[in-house]
Parts: sequence; C-alpha cells; structure tokens
Amino acid sequence: MTAYYNNYRKPFFAISLLSILIVSCNKTNKLPDPLEAGWKGEAVCEVLQDNDELRILKCTFEPGVGHEKHYHNPHFGYTLAGGRFRIIDTTGTREVNVPTGYSFSNDKISSHEVLNIGETTAVFLIMEYK
Repeated sequence: MTAYYNNYRKPFFAISLLSILIVSCNKTNKLPDPLEAGWKGEAVCEVLQDNDELRILKCTFEPGVGHEKHYHNPHFGYTLAGGRFRIIDTTGTREVNVPTGYSFSNDKISSHEVLNIGETTAVFLIMEYK
C-alpha cells in the first residue's frame, strides 16, 4: 500500500507545485486596475463611490502626467475637463484631443497607457461595473 501511495503522491506533488508557480507568475504579470495604476509612483485616480454594483473614480492628469499601463473592466467614462493625450493600446499609438463633455464606454475588459501631452489639466470620471 505504501509503494502504491508514494507512486501517486510524487506526480500529485509536482503538479501542485507547478500550479502554484503558474498562479504566482500570473499574479506578477497581471496589469493593475485604474486605481492601482498611477504615474511614476503617484496616484492619479481617487474613489468617489464604491458599492456592490459600481465603482466611480475621478482621475486627474496634469500636463506631462500619464497613467501607466492598466486594465479596465467594462466601464463608462465622462470627461470633466478635456486635454490632449497620447494613447498606447492594442491598436497602436495615437494622439487625440479629448474634449470636455466627451463620454466613452467599453463593454469588454480593455487595457491601455495614456500620457497628457497637452497644456491643461484633464479630469475624467470612470464608472466601472462590477
């Protein structure tokens, strides 16, 4: 019985160890969410509301300030104060003017990095569905 048990225990242990390593690697490679992400170690977003259904963030970008690469859950956004941004995402790099009062949404998980390349402070509300 002991030999039978030891023969099955070794592969089980190896598979368990491999699973732990894979999960650990995935956690270190995971992108931060918009609240966790900042710019050069400084936060750019603050929580205005957080409940079981919705999290609302206010994100402020002074000129020269960006948002490191991060992911968004499905969300709706609204521009309180617009600006000019360089955006890097899965489609490439582009520069865009984001006007005040502009709204945007995405019903899928997405990721990007942004940099305020304009001369004004831009402010966004991001409403994430849970």
